[in-house]
Amino acid sequence: MKLLAKIIYHLSRLILAGIFIYAGVTKGNNPVEFAGQVANYQLLPYAWNYLVAATLPYLELLCGTLLLLNKRVRPALLVLFALNLIFMLALGSLIVRGIDIDCGCFGPEAAEKTSPALALLRDTGIMVLLILTWTLRYRQHLPEPE
Repeated sequence: MKLLAKIIYHLSRLILAGIFIYAGVTKGNNPVEFAGQVANYQLLPYAWNYLVAATLPYLELLCGTLLLLNKRVRPALLVLFALNLIFMLALGSLIVRGIDIDCGCFGPEAAEKTSPALALLRDTGIMVLLILTWTLRYRQHLPEPE
């Protein structure tokens, strides 16, 4: 069972790394258009949309890279957990308010537009992966019972 847990841990860590590196790169390529997508959520003051668009992609890229390198995994997972929770709350807000926009999760030039409901479902899956990776990482560092 211990080998299976290690395989699942590394697989989930690498999947999360790929997701967040890809998301960070695609959003970071066009921060002005990404700021427009952030503004579509109608949650932040105007200037904050640009602040989010200028910082969020690099935070995702940093955390994804740390996961890829298997370094500082717990802090990276904690930051990504908090970000994903915020994303989920923002998407829930869109659904409740009846606003149907592209989520902007993978940048302004995404090939397929994603509805808030579908993005919320995807983010729920990402949250499960984050929790699974955190739990398996924690178990690996527990002392063996004697």
